Amino acid sequence: MGKRKVPDLYRAPFPLYSIKVDPKAGLVVVAGGGGASKTGIKNAVHFLELQLVGENQYSASLLHSHDTDSRATMNLALGEGVIAAGQDGSCSLMKFDDYTQKSGSKAANEENNVQKGNARQRGGKRNKGGKDDAAAVSGSDTKDETAHMSVTGLADLQSDLNPVDPLQKVVRFSQDLSLLLTGGTDGHIRVWEFPSLKKKFDFKAHEGEIEDLDLSPANTHLVTVGRDFACSVWRNNLQVMGLKWHETLPQMDEKMYRYMACRFGKVEDQKDALRLYTVQIPHKRDRKPPPCYLTKWEGKSFLPMLTAPCGAEVISSFAVSDSGTFLGLGTVTGSVAIYIAFSLQRLYYVKESHGIVVTDLAFLPDTFKGQNIKGHNETVMFSVAVDSRCQLHAVRNQRTFPLWLVVFFCGLMLVGIVLLLQYLFPGFF
Repeated sequence: MGKRKVPDLYRAPFPLYSIKVDPKAGLVVVAGGGGASKTGIKNAVHFLELQLVGENQYSASLLHSHDTDSRATMNLALGEGVIAAGQDGSCSLMKFDDYTQKSGSKAANEENNVQKGNARQRGGKRNKGGKDDAAAVSGSDTKDETAHMSVTGLADLQSDLNPVDPLQKVVRFSQDLSLLLTGGTDGHIRVWEFPSLKKKFDFKAHEGEIEDLDLSPANTHLVTVGRDFACSVWRNNLQVMGLKWHETLPQMDEKMYRYMACRFGKVEDQKDALRLYTVQIPHKRDRKPPPCYLTKWEGKSFLPMLTAPCGAEVISSFAVSDSGTFLGLGTVTGSVAIYIAFSLQRLYYVKESHGIVVTDLAFLPDTFKGQNIKGHNETVMFSVAVDSRCQLHAVRNQRTFPLWLVVFFCGLMLVGIVLLLQYLFPGFF
């Protein structure tokens, strides 16, 4: 597939930096902004309703826009009715309610626990108005409402302490939503218990910026990626090992490439199997750029299984589908690709689909709002970029014959061969 035009699913009035999909609420959440500069470009989080129109066409409509004042959201993670948004050097926690669905009591209990835990964390002091300092700082006493949704501020966590230019680079919820993890430019990993927000760990993981992190589904191993050429495996706050992807290729110098991303992924039809995927990009840019690489690791022993090149365009974003079957890649030049996780072979590619750096990717979950809306597609992936566009990339199902039909035709062929031999050579059987 060469360069072609992918229609925009949605276009925001500000640069987009992050996208996540809430399968239970049936929402696509995009966020970004112009930052603190007074350019007139707003900072906001947009909640989109996705619909399948016909057999293979999608539409997205804006349900709600939540203004984030002077702070652009650079990265975010979704819990059950909760958003953790990276804004400058802090992690802003927000609760959202979709009025089109009945709000559960669990989300309300989480909000109360977050507010109580945050109040304890800050000493439970009260201001003259009788409200907790924590609530006053986080804005949890205010609501932003529309006819469809409301967004309530819960807490602000200081997630990066770089004295020069603090910036949270990545945020994750654990799969069971018991932990919240952040990494930033100061090289520290910070882990909070959720929803109490009691800090559990704060440790120096890398020299320089944290590029990415991911936690295994059972919370047994944490993998972190830094700009210091390191990819480390941790158990709690203790380092277990460092990964050496360059040893999978002959004559590869360790300092030629640095790790850019890491993600755990399931293995389809293997319940207990787990994989880790890492992306490596060139440390220095040359006139003739060398290829980037994907590496697949066994997700429990962390032994390398396969390394493959993934093009000379520098990778800027990475995603793994919920089933673990597909990998998504976005580049600094705006291209988008989907790879098969098993073989690391490219399945889909659009050159310069955005024309500018792709900042985030997200796959459509197998079940979305309790139903399958993939249509006749094998997989569907969203991409967002600095050009304010949100695009949808779909891989159509390959037309194949059902197994019973193949067996039926094989049986007919076998009977035909037997009859032909009996006719040509009487008494052969």
